[in-house]
Amino acid sequence: MLRILGDERRIDRPQRFTVARITASMRSILSALFVFTLAIVSVSEIQAAAARPLRIAYLFTSGTMASMWMAKESGGFAKEGLDVEMISMSSVLALPALIANEVDAIQISAVPLINASLRGFDVVFIAGMLNTMIWDLYARPEIKSAEQLKAKIVGTERPGSPVAYGTLVALRKLGLTAKDVQLRILGGSAQITAALLTGQIAAGAAAPPVSFQLDRAGFHSMVTTLDQPYQNVGVVIRRGRMDELAGRLVPLLRAVRAGIDRYYNDKAFTMKVIAKYTKENDPDIIERTYEFYRKAGFRRELMISEPGIQGILDFLTETIPEAKKATPAQFFDDRFVRQLNSAK
Repeated sequence: MLRILGDERRIDRPQRFTVARITASMRSILSALFVFTLAIVSVSEIQAAAARPLRIAYLFTSGTMASMWMAKESGGFAKEGLDVEMISMSSVLALPALIANEVDAIQISAVPLINASLRGFDVVFIAGMLNTMIWDLYARPEIKSAEQLKAKIVGTERPGSPVAYGTLVALRKLGLTAKDVQLRILGGSAQITAALLTGQIAAGAAAPPVSFQLDRAGFHSMVTTLDQPYQNVGVVIRRGRMDELAGRLVPLLRAVRAGIDRYYNDKAFTMKVIAKYTKENDPDIIERTYEFYRKAGFRRELMISEPGIQGILDFLTETIPEAKKATPAQFFDDRFVRQLNSAK
């Protein structure tokens, strides 16, 4: 067709739809469809995940877990519209279960998280409930001094566990190192307690309620770590699932904070909850456990202790070179805590 434009004459020719052009167009269309499909799948996955119960693992014998127990038993999760499944799990299995997506969140302290993160796993604190150490080093009645503990067998957990770290800190407070004693890896608190009671070891770290059982059996605390800054139990998730879980994390933390408030304001109810989850039947030990953690101080603002994490990093530099270059900020993401606290 001839088109007159001022003094110019131009002939518009039909476009040639070559194979190359058609192929390029099809690629663009398919790419757009692929991105659109991914978006739909991602939304569907998030919606499906939101419909499932939130699976949270806790370590079954430790009173450090009480704030999450209180949130569950007080109806805090239900009030926030959350369906939460609490799963009792040993400390050895908790992180592998999280990494394998068998649970959505776990309650652990900073030592195993830092070890896992430095080895490349995408685990991170989103909140902290307890920011102090809780272990005492208990010894047999005849051992009265650090000098008498030298060369004796001290029970502990695997290297990199919270109890192993607490044991080394306690020894350091006594003026000793791991080389001054014989460290024997036994397992968890139950195994260490059993070994003490049967005379297989001379000393071992313990926390309430187990430590109060040892008091009753005639053992004594040589030193406490309660005055040491430490990032104790907190909520840990995988970074790779943060977007998927984001819609439920602030309500989760709000329920935990309400559980902490009830811990301090309803002693009778809290003692029932502690008894249920620790399987402790002795009223005196239950009450002492309650009072201990009340003094230790659950933190309702749920902030992470950066000095507590730095102390662990300083300690780990002797065995893990990567710890020397690490900073506390790389082990936590406090965006959900900040959202919660800004809404006060």
